[in-house]
Amino acid sequence: MKHFCRRTGIPTWIPILSLALATFFGQNIFAQRRQAPPSPTGPWMNTSLSPDERADLVLKEMTLDEKVALLHGVGMPTDEPVTPENAASNRGVGYAVGVPRLGIPGIDMSDAAYGVRSSGVNGRYATALPANVAAAASWDVDAAYEYGALIGNELRAQGYNMSLGGGTNLTREPRDGRTFEYLGEDPVLAGTLVAKLIEGTQSAYVIGDIKHYAMNDQESGRNAVDISISKRAARESDMLAFEIGVSKGHPAAVMCSYNRVNGDFACENKWLLTDVLKKDWKFPGFVVSDWGGTHSTEKASAAGLDHEQPGRFWFGDKYKAAVDAGTIPTSELDEHVHRILRSMFAAGVIDHPRQRFVVDPFTGFETARKIEEGGIVLLKNNRAALPLDSAKVRTIAVIGAHSDVGMISGGGSAQVDPIGGNAIMPPGKGATHWLEQMWFPTSPLKAIQARAPKATVKYDPGFDPAAAAAAAKGADVAIVFGYQWESEGMDLPSLSLPPYKQDGQKDDPDVDQNAVIAAVAAANPHTIVVVESGSPVTMPWVDAPAAILEAWYSGSDGADALGNILFGTVNPSGKLPNTFPKSESDLPHPTVTMPPPESSHFNGPASPEQWAKGLPPFPVAYDEGLKVGYKWYDAENKPVLFPFGFGLSYTTYSYSGLTVAPGDTVKVTFTVTNTGARAGAEITEVYAALPASAQEPPKRLIGFAKVKLESKAKQTVSIDVDPKYLSIFDEQKDGWTLVPGDYTIMVGGSSDKLPLKATVNLK
Repeated sequence: MKHFCRRTGIPTWIPILSLALATFFGQNIFAQRRQAPPSPTGPWMNTSLSPDERADLVLKEMTLDEKVALLHGVGMPTDEPVTPENAASNRGVGYAVGVPRLGIPGIDMSDAAYGVRSSGVNGRYATALPANVAAAASWDVDAAYEYGALIGNELRAQGYNMSLGGGTNLTREPRDGRTFEYLGEDPVLAGTLVAKLIEGTQSAYVIGDIKHYAMNDQESGRNAVDISISKRAARESDMLAFEIGVSKGHPAAVMCSYNRVNGDFACENKWLLTDVLKKDWKFPGFVVSDWGGTHSTEKASAAGLDHEQPGRFWFGDKYKAAVDAGTIPTSELDEHVHRILRSMFAAGVIDHPRQRFVVDPFTGFETARKIEEGGIVLLKNNRAALPLDSAKVRTIAVIGAHSDVGMISGGGSAQVDPIGGNAIMPPGKGATHWLEQMWFPTSPLKAIQARAPKATVKYDPGFDPAAAAAAAKGADVAIVFGYQWESEGMDLPSLSLPPYKQDGQKDDPDVDQNAVIAAVAAANPHTIVVVESGSPVTMPWVDAPAAILEAWYSGSDGADALGNILFGTVNPSGKLPNTFPKSESDLPHPTVTMPPPESSHFNGPASPEQWAKGLPPFPVAYDEGLKVGYKWYDAENKPVLFPFGFGLSYTTYSYSGLTVAPGDTVKVTFTVTNTGARAGAEITEVYAALPASAQEPPKRLIGFAKVKLESKAKQTVSIDVDPKYLSIFDEQKDGWTLVPGDYTIMVGGSSDKLPLKATVNLK
């Protein structure tokens, strides 16, 4: 007899199996190839000293070989045989050898964008959180901290001490295959949330990072593309998100990206790594290359790269030879090593050594469900079609997108292994593979049935528009699912819902998801559309259904979260972190700039010698400059499908009493009232229009707060605005400056609905 937790649907034997596997692996396999490090001794173990002081004390004791060993990885243990160098690793995607005689552990790295990757290889459990973009849709700093803390905790449980998460690239190109890993199109939103995520991750004594620095906004030709952008536009958009994340989240590491920026690879770009990151932002941690993103020894080292991953082609023997020859000063080597050691002390990985333990999967499911509930966005709700009343609904048609068995996730290095494998594949055939769609076993059909036990719930796979329409016709409500899968290593061909994959892997051109949705909506006026995507999608059928929900990639317990929203157990409060355009012709770049054949290889040239030269560059000009996301549509007067910051609720809110007090920081105060009959949470948004002489887009986000309110309750909200959020980057001064003049402060619940306005003169 099988037993399942009624709350989560997880088989109750999983924690027991996890414990058994952890005991087996811990006492057998890992014991055979791991020697317990000696108890750390030495003055650097004095915790009353600063991380910098402790790092310097260790540095004085290290040999040249030990220093160089800290500058590089030793391959990807997950893909390679056990060797003396990687034997102590946790078989993740990267490992750097420590200094055991000085009590310095190795650095064990795992991808962890929305959960710990490749846990199945280690026989371990890992929670899949909703995709990062779904967390961004919650606009919730507390949820962002919980998101990071869960990842940090599960990394530590598996034996890792460094996270490769913290994706922060802005959505300049919404067809980017990694949009789901990032936190939206606005730097203040993305930077604020990633800072909290990093804080949460590092609270578990795990090295946190922020990536991919910088301008890594498309996957097509990512190893070769040369992004041209003005310093002002870069500093006020993509790089401002990183600046906020670095200054407020204090990550121990920054990962530089694959692409070039204004001619130089990001991982050997002095302006990015030294002039801005280390000098201007005063970042004290270390810079790690993206995997294979190192292209030189002397140039990369001098530019500010501290650590090469996953191997040591550039920062191994070549680096040591350069130090011996004097082409790399010893002081430069020591700075790199100091930064790495300093980060290890600051993150606590030396004072709090790794000790494996068994994760409580129920805690992970609970956190994932709550974050998804806060991130689902209600885009349309005509005639109060939602929430559904289980006492009144007698027949429900559930249609399409494998909604009988699971919900889709984002792919690539972010991919988390589903429990039991890919839900849409036969048992035993659902292993995780690169660039294959993966569906988590969280069934919307079962979640709906559980919440409407007296209703007749029918399922249609959505393979045929006519059959889907027939299933929907006559039902009290039809719930039709559509999906757009994306992954690292590819960009979306378009923002349209793609042809359906009946077997989960191969497009069936005869199954048009848009046609299925349109047919269902035409057959049943009470149609609800649920979209599972990591990016904005176009909706040629938008006028037809009664309600539309954006569910994103929903994580391990997405179906329960969705069920709670559909039936009103939870009031939706999510708002869009990305604009949904009407058409791709409205984008700054209507088509993705594709690389020529000689620059299109995903993994780069065949040999390290070829890699030294890099793939031939091809240019992409960010000529939209400052106008990213909603700033573009505002400046160009382009109507959109759904605006940035938009999201509906089952209640209503009003705004009043705006005051703006200038000072060292501008204080914006206002009152928000829940005018409806249900408790809810309102995301309040504050924007500013700068003086015309600033030559900025019409408005920019300068603050936000998520406010929970009972029915008819009100709350006064005060937001202190960072002066930088009201400033422009002056290239002549190479710094931020506040333009004197009148600033219009606007407050409301969406970028296109800002009922409160006040003007303040700033000097």
